[in-house]
Amino acid sequence: MRPLRHGRGIAMRITVSVIKADVGSVGGHTKPSPRMLDSVKAEVSQAIESGLLIDGFVCHTGDDIAILMSHMRSSGSRDVHQFAWNTFLAATAIAKTSGLYGAGQDLLVDAPSGNVRGAGPAVAELTFEHSLSGARPAESFMVFAADKCGPGAYNLPLYLAFADPMYCAGLMLPQMIKGFSFHIIDMDNTAGDSVIELDAPEDGYRIAALLRDNERFGIDRIVSRTHGEPAAAVSAQRLHAIAGKYTGKDDPVAILRNQGIFPAPEEIISPFAKAHFVGGDARGSHVMPLMPVPLNTPVTGIYCLPIVSCVGFSIDKHGRFSESYTDFFDNPAWDEVRTRAQQKAIEMRSQGWSGAAMLPYSELEYGGFRDTVGELAKRFKIRDERESAAAE
Repeated sequence: MRPLRHGRGIAMRITVSVIKADVGSVGGHTKPSPRMLDSVKAEVSQAIESGLLIDGFVCHTGDDIAILMSHMRSSGSRDVHQFAWNTFLAATAIAKTSGLYGAGQDLLVDAPSGNVRGAGPAVAELTFEHSLSGARPAESFMVFAADKCGPGAYNLPLYLAFADPMYCAGLMLPQMIKGFSFHIIDMDNTAGDSVIELDAPEDGYRIAALLRDNERFGIDRIVSRTHGEPAAAVSAQRLHAIAGKYTGKDDPVAILRNQGIFPAPEEIISPFAKAHFVGGDARGSHVMPLMPVPLNTPVTGIYCLPIVSCVGFSIDKHGRFSESYTDFFDNPAWDEVRTRAQQKAIEMRSQGWSGAAMLPYSELEYGGFRDTVGELAKRFKIRDERESAAAE
């Protein structure tokens, strides 16, 4: 789909928001229906015409619909977030009338107050001065959207892209050699956003010590230490912590600015060639490789592999998206990675329920697993060693 456009210019300060949710899919957890997508696109077009948004773009990754927006209302805007929520409600209504699976699954509250962060949908937003001069004579960015995986899925690739010159040679150049500040959130803290700021390269080992735990700690934001410019924003939240039960994996999104004072696109996407292992799969229960896929790919592969898409845009002086986009994983270069990801998945799932193949009990998000083990735990008894000895 071409970006949805409007002709008016904007002031210098711009916000790019992506809000994504699973609100229903065809034949199981696969993809949203064309009618659902058409409904979302129509709502976005109306929001552009009314002046709420400058521009917009709609796509899906697996069964999740993503709404990408540019606007002047800053991060956390009630108006923008309520628009996205109401748009997802309309798509949910279509899913329900069509008998689709998981209708409204990610809408975890009846009516969010203010913005929708913490209400179920994945949210990532970047607000910055947009002048197309100085350190940013051209503004380009990329959006990652993942399905069937946990919130820390971007921990490893973003660490490598923004803190490791083996992956990002640009870190050795003057505009990046001071490194980046990593804002890391403790996702187990449900009382509020509990965040620590650590600087790379000095705190590189400390950053790694936290990010190794994809289920608890996640990158929330990355900022240039040279220019103070925001480089990346990630939706880092646990749906089970919001809903109190399993409602699907957290399926994170991320917005990254690239080129110039930030890593280049190839430096950002190269770590995804690892097809690294993350918590995910159909029931949120197994450790599986993250497979890069083209935009608008349904989940129909073996074992329900975690998948990630990446789309890139430029932004003109009015805050509008470029008339075309780049689908970074829609390239034959990634075919070998996809094959390797499937091979890794087959090997991991051949181990079934045993050991490292499955997430530990503390991380099993599917309520039925906990119920089964919980009932069995009640039946354990302390063995009487004297009775045991007498029986021998």
